[in-house]
Amino acid sequence: QVQLVESGGGLVEPGGSLRLSCAASGLTSAYYAIGWFRQAPGKEREGISFYYLHDKITYVADSVKGRFTISRDNAENTWYLQMNRLKPEDTAVYYCAATTASSLKAIEFRSWGQGTQVTVSS
Repeated sequence: QVQLVESGGGLVEPGGSLRLSCAASGLTSAYYAIGWFRQAPGKEREGISFYYLHDKITYVADSVKGRFTISRDNAENTWYLQMNRLKPEDTAVYYCAATTASSLKAIEFRSWGQGTQVTVSS
């Protein structure tokens, strides 16, 4: 049973930075990727960054490219989302998730963390 626990959210001013953490346990070689998603009120869940577990390749969505970076601490089995130059439109609940499927659609991710709120406001 995979367990994912996010932390690191909070209130930050526009232009500021936050680093989200996703501590994972129970991952096996069957898992294909770890993803960071976000969901703002009234909007669909959006996949913003992914880490391919076998290839160690990362992907960042165009909406956050150049500002957000995904990384992994192998020793701690923890994934990070470094978010720089934050904008009010980045305000959302951020989730990490794991999938055994090759698709990166949210529906293919069966294991989810509880989410962490990020609010960007002055």
